[in-house]
Amino acid sequence: MTDEVGTVTGDLTVVTEVAGGQAAVRVQYTGAEEWYVATGSPLPVSAGRGEGIHEAVVAMIRHGAPEGVAQATG
Repeated sequence: MTDEVGTVTGDLTVVTEVAGGQAAVRVQYTGAEEWYVATGSPLPVSAGRGEGIHEAVVAMIRHGAPEGVAQATG
């Protein structure tokens, strides 16, 4: 789920940028120019969790995330 266009499906590229205790998540259709903000982004990131947040986000997106990515930090 994205803020700009709603649900996106198919071959996606995911970027997770961690800075200042938050993780910003953006997605794009692979090969496209437009990037979309994942609903729930930016996510709060606890100290020491920044390394694994991208993997958690990607796993969530692969399994469907109709409510966005907010659950990835849990």
